[in-house]
Amino acid sequence: MEPGSRKNAQSWPYPRHKAYEETLRQSNSVWFADKGYPVNDRVTYILKAWEDWGRNIILPEVRDYIWKTQEERTAKHEGFPLHKYLHHGLSSQAMVFNLIGPLIIRGDLLPLKKSFEDAGIQWPEGTVSARFEAEDRQVFREDSGQPTSIDLVIQGENPNQTLFIESKLVEHEFGGCSVFQAGDCDGKNPAYDLSHCYLHHLGRKYWSVMEKQGFLDGLAGYSPICPFALYYQYFREVMFSIESDGDFVLLHDDRNPTFYCGEPSKKRGLMPFLLTFVPESLKSRIHSVSIQQILANYLNFEKMDWVDEFKKEIRFSWLGFLFKKIIYSTIKIQPVDAKPIPFLALRSV
Repeated sequence: MEPGSRKNAQSWPYPRHKAYEETLRQSNSVWFADKGYPVNDRVTYILKAWEDWGRNIILPEVRDYIWKTQEERTAKHEGFPLHKYLHHGLSSQAMVFNLIGPLIIRGDLLPLKKSFEDAGIQWPEGTVSARFEAEDRQVFREDSGQPTSIDLVIQGENPNQTLFIESKLVEHEFGGCSVFQAGDCDGKNPAYDLSHCYLHHLGRKYWSVMEKQGFLDGLAGYSPICPFALYYQYFREVMFSIESDGDFVLLHDDRNPTFYCGEPSKKRGLMPFLLTFVPESLKSRIHSVSIQQILANYLNFEKMDWVDEFKKEIRFSWLGFLFKKIIYSTIKIQPVDAKPIPFLALRSV
């Protein structure tokens, strides 16, 4: 008798996202309760109101820096979008504020530099600065609405070495096209008949930049399904980074199976898959670094007292950091350049 589906599910070799996310939900519920913060009546890992987002930031000086920066940008008519769910304990924006914000306000990015170099990412030369939430409406001619925004930009004296960093925590996808999600597009690839694309009709330059950078010579051009339909955010941010003479970096939680999974080679996940759509000449400009890699390097530096609170909120253990530190010091896992395969419009589960 063949085993049933429930038994087969237990033998599935890859981790499931649901169990991972539940771990973080529990840890954030406990963290908020220990702090005595008011939370949502039904969901205890979300603060009571969006206006409480400052309580989701570990260091008060980081919270104040974010407030001040937003005020300064607003006065200059520049964007500094705070996410809709910044008060959510599992917010990726809150995570990057907590993970890297303390280094920015102290003017010391050396701990981050070491982490990036260990991940095989070239650190910018000379004096380096970091900026949360960077955008440029001119790149894609996004003259209205929320333009493409990068979570963190690290720039040195050479503008061609800029790093554009997208942070992900529990997300289970790169955001798709809102036009497709609203049911106003059939998802057919309009690469060779742009009259079918509403965003192109509005004047957005996504397709012209995609052609300029060579994406349309590969799967992005040949697929019958529009690459933006499901992976709109990924392609926009990768193209934005390259068009701005920089590299794209994904900051992710190593436990999240969405972006990388399949020990020990990490051959599965969205990042290895989506890399097959990128022209060969540009693949070396797409990188990843995990939260675990960064925290493992933080162990080598002083004045990192806030990290204890970070690990409680995100439920990490120092033993895990030490193990990761040993692993990362002996082997570097790079994204796998899989052979091109037909594009399948399947969401990660």
